[in-house]
Amino acid sequence: MTARIGLPAPDFTMDTVTFDNGFPLPKSLVDYRGKWLLLFFYPFDFSKVCPTEILSLNRRIKEFTDLNVEVLGISGDSIHTHKAWMRASEGIGPLSFPLASDYSKEATMAYGVLDEATKAPLRGSFIIDPEGILQYAVISNSKVGRSVDETLRVIEALQSGGLCPMDWKPGQNTIS
Repeated sequence: MTARIGLPAPDFTMDTVTFDNGFPLPKSLVDYRGKWLLLFFYPFDFSKVCPTEILSLNRRIKEFTDLNVEVLGISGDSIHTHKAWMRASEGIGPLSFPLASDYSKEATMAYGVLDEATKAPLRGSFIIDPEGILQYAVISNSKVGRSVDETLRVIEALQSGGLCPMDWKPGQNTIS
């Protein structure tokens, strides 16, 4: 199955790791039922742009949790590499959300973010609603980091239930 807006998001089961978790914990799409999910793919641990995104999301995690949104980061790196990245002196440290290993590339292919040249995920952000329906997807060049402000704006627009014009901001009227 390929990810398509308005359809059930492709299912996945991947091992995840957190700073405090000493062993891999499998997570599946069904684990996020009843909550919104920001699923974001990134190319590599120990890289240049990826930590800027992950640390920005982590700094603003309360804004996501206040909107009933869980965050899950995914790369093709192994759980062991994720753990080393969190704990290394030049690493990212503790996070408020797990990192998943898509070592098999199954989710990377199902969500359409496989970079054939590097065999790593492109930068892809997917917003899945509490019923498991894919509501938003953006895939961007791996050289350019994403915007937490824009991601939060889109989540709030989707949660508003209305039609949101270009440059709509939370608190503004929707189109009736």
